Amino acid sequence: MELGIDAQPGPFSFETTRAALVMIDMQRDFLLPSGFGEALGNDVSQLSGCIAPARRLLDWARSVRMSIVHTKEAHAPDLSDCPPAKLQRGAPGKRIGDPGPMGRILIDGEPGSDFLPELAPLAGERVLRKPGKGAFYATDLDDWLQKRSITSLILAGVTTEVCVQTTMREANDRGYNCLLIEEATASYFPHFKRATLEMVRAQGGIVGWTARLGQLIGEGDASSLKANT
Repeated sequence: MELGIDAQPGPFSFETTRAALVMIDMQRDFLLPSGFGEALGNDVSQLSGCIAPARRLLDWARSVRMSIVHTKEAHAPDLSDCPPAKLQRGAPGKRIGDPGPMGRILIDGEPGSDFLPELAPLAGERVLRKPGKGAFYATDLDDWLQKRSITSLILAGVTTEVCVQTTMREANDRGYNCLLIEEATASYFPHFKRATLEMVRAQGGIVGWTARLGQLIGEGDASSLKANT
């Protein structure tokens, strides 16, 4: 099914069979108290508003049988994939690999590194562990997408200006058309989110497009979505 939607800075069209939803880092360590996000001094409640829209987006992607990728930023237990500069982030005793209320912070396999239950992957959906901010760095994501003839990415997740924007810029450099869903992403700093949305769609969409969720899934003004089967 081919879809065309009203987006910013202009119309965005894609074929659902050649698109993938990339849900970025919707993990307990970033969204819940006592995780890495809070250890960095952030108010994690700032991210809560994107959870329900992200779930609606996920449900829609499943309904149209789109390829789905769930990324998680998490490190190996021995921290061999975590550079020293990154290990220094956060308060002493609350850094990556340190014990926390949800297990060792940002370590793969620990409860804190897992996804929120309402956004948990289903069987057949790709789970991609990444050691960096971008989903393409030190992963096989590009090969996985190319094998499926994916040309467009729908992006959501946290945080807007860090892992989401980094992934979007990496994808743009690799030739993917990218659409960021505004309600389904969030930042600990709302003005950072607003600035990022403006940055990615500036100069005619130099990094990509942004759109409201309803413009994609057909809520509200039905004229905003056109489908050709």
